[in-house]
Amino acid sequence: QVQLRESGGGLVQAGGSLRLSCAASGRTFSTYAMAWFRQAPGKEREFVAAISASGSRTRYADSVKGRFTISRDNVKNTLYLQMNSLKPGDTFVYYCAATLTRGYISETYQSPPSYDSWGQGTQVTVSS
Repeated sequence: QVQLRESGGGLVQAGGSLRLSCAASGRTFSTYAMAWFRQAPGKEREFVAAISASGSRTRYADSVKGRFTISRDNVKNTLYLQMNSLKPGDTFVYYCAATLTRGYISETYQSPPSYDSWGQGTQVTVSS
């Protein structure tokens, strides 16, 4: 099992930037792929970005491509999400997730059931 804890959320004006962090503990960080998801109240959790264990491969949702960047530091055991050009439509609770059984990005990378560990979430609110 692995423990994940997000931080870095907050209130920002449209056009601004935030960087989310996800600190991991419990298993060797560099062995598993990870992702960011986001969720609004009463809505399904939606995929944002994924990254392989080495950090060499990434995938993005079309809605954030070109604005968000996922990265990881396998020395600091931390996953990041740099969010630029934020829009009010980016207002969600953001979650990091880990898939402990593989280091690559699977075909089902956009599906929440593909991940077996989740953080508690961090709120991002973008004002217009």
